[in-house]
Amino acid sequence: MDGWRPIMLPANTDVLVVGAGPTGLTAALTLARRGVGVTVVDRLDQPPRTSRAAVVHAYTLEELDRIGAGAPLVARGLLSRGFTVRDRDRTLLAVPFDGLPSRHAYALMVSQSVTEEVLAGQLATVGVPVLRPYEMTGLDHDAAGVVATFADGATVRARYLVGADGMHSAVRERAGIGFSGPAGGAESFALADVRVESALPRDRVSFFLAGSGPLVWAPLPDGIVRLVAAVAEAPVTPDRAYFQALLDERGPARRPDRVVEVLWGSRFRIHHRVADTFRNGRVLLAGDAGHVHSPAGGQGMNLGIVDAVDVGDTLADVLAGGPDGLLDEYAARRRPMAEEVVTFAARLTRLATLPPAARPARNLLLRLADAVPPARRGLAMRLSGLNRRDGSRG
Repeated sequence: MDGWRPIMLPANTDVLVVGAGPTGLTAALTLARRGVGVTVVDRLDQPPRTSRAAVVHAYTLEELDRIGAGAPLVARGLLSRGFTVRDRDRTLLAVPFDGLPSRHAYALMVSQSVTEEVLAGQLATVGVPVLRPYEMTGLDHDAAGVVATFADGATVRARYLVGADGMHSAVRERAGIGFSGPAGGAESFALADVRVESALPRDRVSFFLAGSGPLVWAPLPDGIVRLVAAVAEAPVTPDRAYFQALLDERGPARRPDRVVEVLWGSRFRIHHRVADTFRNGRVLLAGDAGHVHSPAGGQGMNLGIVDAVDVGDTLADVLAGGPDGLLDEYAARRRPMAEEVVTFAARLTRLATLPPAARPARNLLLRLADAVPPARRGLAMRLSGLNRRDGSRG
């Protein structure tokens, strides 16, 4: 926009949040609701229009309710009542969400860009803008706090800093925090929002198992479907023909889907990684800065949002006079949860890529689990995040 200038950075703030994705926005909103002075910055000049995450689970919605963001987000999404694991036309396991012990007995299907829009809107109502574009290039510690330096030479002194700047986190790197995981190459994924003619139900997510890799078929509002597929190597901009071929290979066979339009397509690569610690002095990590993994099960953004509410409440308590040890407790809570989610997502991916000889036994085990209500309930609790409710900060 002609004449546009970025809002100037303050010289001082109680908490500086670096990164304005769902995690950073949630952390800032949690702090602002608690009356803490917070500044949130992002290196991009505008929010991205496309995104990977497409589901907000029940426990995440409960946490968003605590900061006033749950209801406006639910109003923008589509309610999914279950999750199905399929081998082409055969449903192997159906996981219902309508029996979850939560007021949100569903998974909310909504694009990450909409989630960010809702969170930024809530943040604006409490007078906290997102400051763009500011790329952090330096970080110094002292006994009183941290000093962040930005690409334009500006500096901000903060009592505490939250790194919510994603898997390539500058905060994590400059804080000297390791980011470790299993040996091996990165996983490659293709994803797109499409319009598709399909006989699949539009009120549940379908997770297709295929020898070449899993395919997630996730309905979104306005008749859109999010496709995510693990692939050997995706093109830079996968097109309609590419996703049609994936559906023909992995999706329904008797009544095949037909891709009508690709609204946008992209690719990404990830390693499975967890930060060695979620705290170094007055620097704390949350979201993808602390953990990255396969998108199977839709866990990444959800865990990041729950991290964010936790770190926001913990910092607010410390700034109100609580002991510094509360920050160590935050780090001690979050890392095991990240490890558990990384392991769970990896198992879902491996389930889809077993060698041909093992697939009949896998399918039989899934059908047996489908016949056992406690097994289906246990998986619903895990997918929804409600299994982690008791281990989170009360």
